[in-house]
Amino acid sequence: MVATPPKPTTDISSISAFGTARATVQGSPLSGEELRKMHAFWRACNYLAVGMIYLRDNPLLREPLKIEQIKKRLLGHWGSSPGISFVYTHLNRVIKNQDLDMIYLVGPGHGAPGYLGPCYLEGTYSEIYPEKSEDEEGMKIFFKEFSFPGGVGSHCTPETPGSIHEGGELGYSISHAYGAAFDNPDLIVTVLVGDGESETGPLATSWHSNKFINPVRDGAVLPILHLNGYKINNPTIPARISHEELENLFRGYGYTPYFVEGSDPETMHQAMAATLDHCIGEIKKIQQEARSTGNAFRPRWPMIVLRSPKGWTGPEEVNGHKVEGFWRAHQVPMADVAKNPESFQLLENWLRGYKPEELFDHNGKLIPELKDLTPKGTRRIGANPHANGGLLRKDLRMPDFRQYGVKFDKPAQIEAENTKPLGVFLRDVMKWNPNNFRVFGPDENTSNKLQAIYEVSKKFWIAEFFPEDLDGSELSPDGRVMEMLSEHTLEGWLEGYLLTGRHGFFSTYEAFVHVIDSMFNQHAKWLDICRQLSWRADISSLNLLITSTVWRQDHNGFTHQDPGFLDLVVNKSAEVTRIYLPPDVNSLLSVADHCLRSKNYVNVIVSDKQSHLQYMDMDAAITHCTKGIGIWDWASNDRGCEPDLVMASAGDIPTLEALAATVMLREEFPDLKIRFINVVDLFKMQPDTEHPHGLSDRDFDSLFTIDKPIIFNFHGYPWLIHRLAYRRTNHKNLHVRGYKEKGNINTPLELAIQNQIDRYSIAMDAIDRIPSLKVAGAHAKEKFKNMQIDCRNYAHEYGVDKADVLHWKWPY
Repeated sequence: MVATPPKPTTDISSISAFGTARATVQGSPLSGEELRKMHAFWRACNYLAVGMIYLRDNPLLREPLKIEQIKKRLLGHWGSSPGISFVYTHLNRVIKNQDLDMIYLVGPGHGAPGYLGPCYLEGTYSEIYPEKSEDEEGMKIFFKEFSFPGGVGSHCTPETPGSIHEGGELGYSISHAYGAAFDNPDLIVTVLVGDGESETGPLATSWHSNKFINPVRDGAVLPILHLNGYKINNPTIPARISHEELENLFRGYGYTPYFVEGSDPETMHQAMAATLDHCIGEIKKIQQEARSTGNAFRPRWPMIVLRSPKGWTGPEEVNGHKVEGFWRAHQVPMADVAKNPESFQLLENWLRGYKPEELFDHNGKLIPELKDLTPKGTRRIGANPHANGGLLRKDLRMPDFRQYGVKFDKPAQIEAENTKPLGVFLRDVMKWNPNNFRVFGPDENTSNKLQAIYEVSKKFWIAEFFPEDLDGSELSPDGRVMEMLSEHTLEGWLEGYLLTGRHGFFSTYEAFVHVIDSMFNQHAKWLDICRQLSWRADISSLNLLITSTVWRQDHNGFTHQDPGFLDLVVNKSAEVTRIYLPPDVNSLLSVADHCLRSKNYVNVIVSDKQSHLQYMDMDAAITHCTKGIGIWDWASNDRGCEPDLVMASAGDIPTLEALAATVMLREEFPDLKIRFINVVDLFKMQPDTEHPHGLSDRDFDSLFTIDKPIIFNFHGYPWLIHRLAYRRTNHKNLHVRGYKEKGNINTPLELAIQNQIDRYSIAMDAIDRIPSLKVAGAHAKEKFKNMQIDCRNYAHEYGVDKADVLHWKWPY
């Protein structure tokens, strides 16, 4: 049975406001002359947007358009561009009239034409890229290089002046905007949310960010939901619900929504101008009240719903099909202009309809009366320094991390919670940097043993308080610890905070850092492109602490066991990625200090939060971390000779088990020579030709030998080590143990046994791979196997590991 399609609604007012504008805020603040000029400026923006998509020559149509002047491959997205430039045009007005410090984030994917056009017209683009000058020749290059090999992409990529948000992956514009507003009291971040983007999960959750703004010390975010009705070739949900339902949705989120809906340019310009004036006034009133009293309260911030046709001002119909106001306007409305004379003529008519001869002078520059509409200097959206945050960045004041370490006399004799001293260190970093450093985490900072940070800053909370909240909840409207159970939103806040020149630290459970896999991808790609742009100033690194790790998730089970984020990180550019696996407190502190001081990286630190043996005093830890890899002399007995075996480890639990296996082998075979290597900087395993931190082949061969067996006990999936080291001389003798998707509710040792990273398994692996022990080691191998079975039986009977395992220490 074929379903009957729904009948078209008869109440089109709920889904389409095309025609004369209707708006929540009434008024006509623009004089006739202002209206004429603003509309002309917007026409220029739209002309440039169409030119970017179609033209490679004849940019001002000073001669009849020819087929050979059209790009052979038509790329770009027209549909959202007019709305994007419409907002840009109106932001210029309020910035200039009120001397506002404002940046503009564009959420709609592939929306660059609508942003690049006004950015070029204000002059910023030509200042950064002089070859794209404000004349006919520069405009020709500007058009040609859009979505063209060797040119720029169709998003607001890092190459785009004034952008801190690419929009390549949808869903993060709101969280980026709020991150930019934190600790920026004079900044207003206007963010345009696209139709399709509004349907994503991360975007939906990020609307709650308005509950994390302190109007006393933070800037403001003005969200604009741009409803043009469609995504690629489908209607969008918020564009097809009633006005009442949409208004109630945003009132439920805690905003005061203001609507601007229509298509008639004259009335839409007046409505948008009146609405923006009102919203800026509301923001200033909220801030003035909060700042004059010092009382941080949670207001209803304004937001705007802008409903305009998709492909506004474009062809109404092409080949008998509706285009303007329909999904067919999404990308290139007419892709057949080179083959279809009717489409070619329609394109020329479309371009000439904007009357470029009225907008640009004889040299091809925007005429002075329109140029005068743009702000000046760093007030221009494309030139605002907050969107090139490294220009504003100041180094952190850093306490001496050495003062927070653990002291002991001999390695592997005492235990400590690795992340707890880090929390004390971060506490003082926050104390010393009260206005440009924040800690982010999804309700897990206490769980991750970082709770010392609450001694100087509580968790930010400005919503309703209950009396019982005062008993241990650590909530405060003055807090600078940002906790929300949405890794997406937290990551977006942190990225926005870093991109506007500040510093941050993010901790999360290892299994659930995967929630931000694609956000990490996007940020790493952004950093990689920025490295190639001399005008982009250095920003602080994104620092991720991954804790509650796989080997101590024996109690939470299979769903909490996944160290695969490291595999994802390795996929990204070697120029921007760093992975550290410090095995104890002092090495973790050394690594954290280094990461907080660094720029332009994503630093991933893997360290479990539970109690672990401590191996290196502070001096040794600093030396070891500086090298990133090294021989532990105290755990080796091969000085002055070639080893029979290289035992290597990366990660806290794998290091413990590898050390225990080393002791077992030495006790059974006193003449056996074992070299013990620990890896803190994972990229040391790669050749220096592939990663800046990689070891040269000579150094690698010196450490790992060229022909001796290597047992490598690794924190993550074992194939990652093979992937990094596949070109090494001795790779054929490299045997890696790591997590293999085995385990559920176990004891810690039983989980290790199931994945064969335990001391017994790797001791038996060594016997199998040392030529002299393959036969002679049979009795020892049987002994180790029996011990392993005994440990598993004990765990299943008593629910815990045996005492000699739980309290193992280095015996020598």
